[in-house]
Order: sequence, then structure tokens, then C-alpha cells
Amino acid sequence: METIKLREEYIKLGQALKAAGFVESGVDAKFAVQDGLVKVNGSVETQRGKKLYDGDIVEFENEKIIITK
Repeated sequence: METIKLREEYIKLGQALKAAGFVESGVDAKFAVQDGLVKVNGSVETQRGKKLYDGDIVEFENEKIIITK
């Protein structure tokens, strides 16, 4: 499980996927999210710009990212 520590109030979903190394580019993040391959807090998320806050959990290809403050 990857952990991303917030520097600001939130991080966007596409940025979190890139920061964790789950995707190589913003374009890859866009397609992964559009294709319904990403879950946020257990629900499929289709907005790449979804704001993630402290405590949110992202799932992608059997990997998880936890967002912490």
C-alpha cells in the first residue's frame, strides 16, 4: 500500500495515481479513470479531477493508495 502525504488540503485523483507510480502520465491516468478501473473509498470513480482528502483510499489494479495529512 502506497501512502501519499498531503502538502495542501487535497490532491486530485490523477495526480495521486502518478505520484504513487501507478501510471506514467496524466494521459494514462485519464484513461484508467475513464475506463472505470479506479475506485475511491470502494466506489468506481470516473472523474480524474476528483479531490482526495485525508483518509481517502484509492484502489487500482489490486494496489491501494492511502491519503494522509
